[in-house]
Amino acid sequence: MPSDDNGSHVGRRTVLTGFAGAVGAAALSTNQASAAVPTADRRYPPPWPELEPYGLADTRIDLWPREDNSFVLPLELRPRDEELGRVWMRDTYVNCFVVDGRPLYVATGTTRAAELSGPAPWNDGIFVWISSSLRGPWRLVDTTGIRPDAEKGKVWSPEFAGENRPGRTVVAPWQEYWHDEQFGKRSDVWAPELHYFRGTWYLVACMGDHSRKVGSFLLISEGGVEGPYRLAEGNHDKPFGDPVLGGPAFIEPGAYHHIDGSLYSEGDDAWLVLHNHVYAKFRDDLEDIVPVTNLPAFQQRPYSPEPYLEGAYVFKHGGKYYLLHAAWNRTSPNPDGTTRNAYDPAGPGRSQYTYDAIIAVADRIEGPYSERWTAGVGAGHNNIFADASGKLWATFFRNPRFGYWADPARRDQAAVPGVVQLEWTGPASNRIYVQRRKPGRPIS
Repeated sequence: MPSDDNGSHVGRRTVLTGFAGAVGAAALSTNQASAAVPTADRRYPPPWPELEPYGLADTRIDLWPREDNSFVLPLELRPRDEELGRVWMRDTYVNCFVVDGRPLYVATGTTRAAELSGPAPWNDGIFVWISSSLRGPWRLVDTTGIRPDAEKGKVWSPEFAGENRPGRTVVAPWQEYWHDEQFGKRSDVWAPELHYFRGTWYLVACMGDHSRKVGSFLLISEGGVEGPYRLAEGNHDKPFGDPVLGGPAFIEPGAYHHIDGSLYSEGDDAWLVLHNHVYAKFRDDLEDIVPVTNLPAFQQRPYSPEPYLEGAYVFKHGGKYYLLHAAWNRTSPNPDGTTRNAYDPAGPGRSQYTYDAIIAVADRIEGPYSERWTAGVGAGHNNIFADASGKLWATFFRNPRFGYWADPARRDQAAVPGVVQLEWTGPASNRIYVQRRKPGRPIS
């Protein structure tokens, strides 16, 4: 989720090189198993053994985005980015689609307005970047033909409410900017994802805690990747699903819905993946979800006790379904004085350390899913995608709100549009991890 954090200019190689040295000693935990499980199939890297008890967090440096396995995308700067020298981004999303026979990479995420240090209590919408290569050059989509006087690359914003026409809604009343005595100007949009499905571009995103209604919605392009986008019919009055309990105390009763919406498609079908471990089938026209009394939940193996999880995302690889969540690795003292790293709920004596990507695998989208494992340290609230050559990558942003990346010595390296290469352990074990260290192996 967004925060009001900021950073200052720092070069990409400085970020990654400094990070690798800084975490070398801190990343190892006494909770970790030290040896890899041998495998008979040498075509694939071996899976690591399970951590016991279930719910411990793996902190080995192999699972961190490092200089040898990751980089920060060189996104085209907007005027607001020039002082920082890069784009400030949370909830980074990247994907690769084949459009007109050629690969097209897209990037988006939670950004902030020039006047603010973070994306709350308001921000100014959704920006999109595109490239023909993961390495770039990355350029803002050209929206000048749609809105000549608006900022280039901005495909949707609450400020576009004036574009509403009979039969065509761009911004619903519950998404518009509003004001109150506590926060002043309000309404923020979080965690956008861009998808190309059946020849149409879709943006799924979430109106944040400072909006009149909080929850996930869908935008549908009436043109290309640059739009223009309009709001799906099912979101004219509210976010997807029914109200649920949750969110900060300042959210009005009944306003909070399932957040962090994601889209998963397979063949001609599409599903909405929502926060709190539920999902919904889209109607064939994607104007709304199929109505049900209660949204179905993924069949998972929760921790005991289960902490607060967010950023759910589904990805299919090797015939298996992978369910990602973001979870805080919290540190606490073991009875022997060593440090416990685990995905524990918040509580006395527990400190937020890293915002991790945890993952589980299943044969069917609904599950049952395996026990979860740590796929990437500090890489939570991400997505997995395959590049044009079929290599697997995940995004990361380094959460600046709490923990490791909130340290004043590291905040300049946080809130970045980062990607990290992944490795698959093959069909026998079906694990996906951040690409682990191997001497002499360059990032490709």
